[in-house]
Amino acid sequence: MSENGQTGKTPVDFWFDPLCPWAWMTSRWMLEVEKVRDVEVRWHVMSLAVLNEPKLDELPDKYREAMKQAWGPVRVVIAAQQKHGDEVLADLYTALGTRFHNRGEGATREAIAEALEDVGLPAELIEYADSDAYDTELRASHKEGIDKVGQDVGTPVIAVPGSDGEQLAFFGPVVTPAPKGEEAAKLWDGTLMVASIPGFYEIKRTRTQGPIFD
Repeated sequence: MSENGQTGKTPVDFWFDPLCPWAWMTSRWMLEVEKVRDVEVRWHVMSLAVLNEPKLDELPDKYREAMKQAWGPVRVVIAAQQKHGDEVLADLYTALGTRFHNRGEGATREAIAEALEDVGLPAELIEYADSDAYDTELRASHKEGIDKVGQDVGTPVIAVPGSDGEQLAFFGPVVTPAPKGEEAAKLWDGTLMVASIPGFYEIKRTRTQGPIFD
């Protein structure tokens, strides 16, 4: 690491809500990319609850109810970050996602509490699931990611170097299951390639299967 704290690796900023299974898939891919390319992921919090606030009245009842429950996990994560530093985000996200998604426990209070225990964080952080104490910081982190990518997106958001070296942000990539090894490297190289094209915005097709957790 250099004197200014830089590692020399390509920084990738990743915004996630632990509730989102598609963000979970993409995050597991990025961890694979760290193994096969000289990159470093910097984790940030975004919020599906905040994202959907302006259109709650337009959402189906079931999804609207889910957005009410979406506050708890992300509030615990932002509280952990504020109290214990950015360095706790990666492990806490992994613990939460493993329980929520891979183990099928769902985003319950019990699962959040056990995830905190898994990574050795204080049990009392669970109390922030019902607290707006760090909502200002949560909204600021969310806004930072959304300001980079635009409003018409969801989670995850990744920001990578563009053609001029400045960061360019995208929603996605949305992929399942999470690619590993050389497949992870190929998707990463392709992501950098499209980011290098001025004026590139979107490639998309209809999803025909749900997230595959492994």
